[in-house]
Amino acid sequence: QVQLVESGGGLVQAGGSLRLSCAASGSGFKINSMGWYRQAPGKQRELVAAVTSDGTTNYADSVQGRFTLSRDNAENTVYLQMNSLKPEDTAVYYCNANYSPYRSGTYYVRWGQGTQVTVSP
Repeated sequence: QVQLVESGGGLVQAGGSLRLSCAASGSGFKINSMGWYRQAPGKQRELVAAVTSDGTTNYADSVQGRFTLSRDNAENTVYLQMNSLKPEDTAVYYCNANYSPYRSGTYYVRWGQGTQVTVSP
């Protein structure tokens, strides 16, 4: 079973930067995709950025050009570098992993516990 460990987040002023990281631990699985979602108060959870196993990365329009998602395949870790942060980026950020056991076509989804990002005006 895959476990996700998140780090990063916190409070920053508008225009500042933060970096989130998420590491998937466990054995006997392969990552199909991994990334970050966020949920602001009163809003639905939305995709921020995700990368697939072939390296394709998708970003929400609202963060394109400001956020960069990178990955370390050897460590099953993804990093979200967030620059030029805006107050509207304030949310709880959740790591997400879609994974499959080796030699299995079944996929599973795992969520991290969430980390708060607060951007002050």
